[in-house]
Amino acid sequence: MSNALCTVLAAVCLLLAGCPGGTMQPYTLATPPLALLPASQAGIEDGRGRFREIYCAVQRDHGAALPYDRPCGEALQRLEGEPAPTAKPVVLGKPVSGLRYFLVPGLYSDCIEASKAFSYARAHVVRLGYRVDDLAVSGWSDSAHNAKMIREALAAADFARGERAVLIGYSKGVPDILQALVEYPEIAGRVAAVVSVAGAVGGTPLTESMGELQKNIMGRNPVVACPPGVGDPMASLQRSTRQRWLSQNRLPPGVKYFSLVSFAGREDISTVLQVNYDRLAEIDPRNDSQLIFYDQIIPGSTLLGYVRADHWAVAMPFSQDRVAPVLIDRNEFPREVLLESILRFVEEKLGGAD
Repeated sequence: MSNALCTVLAAVCLLLAGCPGGTMQPYTLATPPLALLPASQAGIEDGRGRFREIYCAVQRDHGAALPYDRPCGEALQRLEGEPAPTAKPVVLGKPVSGLRYFLVPGLYSDCIEASKAFSYARAHVVRLGYRVDDLAVSGWSDSAHNAKMIREALAAADFARGERAVLIGYSKGVPDILQALVEYPEIAGRVAAVVSVAGAVGGTPLTESMGELQKNIMGRNPVVACPPGVGDPMASLQRSTRQRWLSQNRLPPGVKYFSLVSFAGREDISTVLQVNYDRLAEIDPRNDSQLIFYDQIIPGSTLLGYVRADHWAVAMPFSQDRVAPVLIDRNEFPREVLLESILRFVEEKLGGAD
């Protein structure tokens, strides 16, 4: 069976899993106290103005030579209160910091061979001189299991003298990373920063009403070669689980945290994801079909910005692999420019760029 057909069928299963009946967010008293606050009141540093400067500089300089070029004003959403540009020059030379970047993928990451998160974008930034590696986790395991895999991968990595890691997590990869930092504090000294890209930091209401039938469909997909996992990854993505975990755990203060959020209007959501978008829109239409925009920010992080893309388009290069264009039909996004801009912002923020 072709990779394309496998991906289509996997997407259909995701669609079915995302639309069980019942209440999106069940009534329960089993929750820590929560508050929805403006980012400025929640310990979030607003880096949107500078990130936009960097993104626009990258796009103007060589974005036209990269896939899916579009003006930066169309790629980045502008919400109220975005800081003004700094007017500082943007350095577009070779990387000068002792940073090594690791891409940590999300759900199903080892189940579908056709596309890997940021695969083409990774090749682009490697050509620019950045040291970027994939960090493999289990696509169908809980965050506790994947946290151990992250610890073991960092322990085995061949770091150059003085080199430190920047962990870039996508989707479920973000709670996996955060759990690794808390459960294995010995790795925090090796980690300079964590970047969340459409990260499931606060979980998603989509998993709260998911029954065992839907979980079995996703975990035992008969048409996608998905290695067996450990634990319940859906439980790791529940908003109740993530909020409880955040309330009980303090992130290592010596690590810098960055958050990049994705959301779009329904017209920019791929067809296969629109049912999930509509379900989340019952709570808030500012979602990317899997996560609501305020659930994607790491506490105490620097907010990079808001990307106009659905949950797959921001990182998964289905369009570049020519996979399922009929159902995944809003996947064209300048991921190369996006990843390069993230790396340049992080490098500047950590003091590597002049």
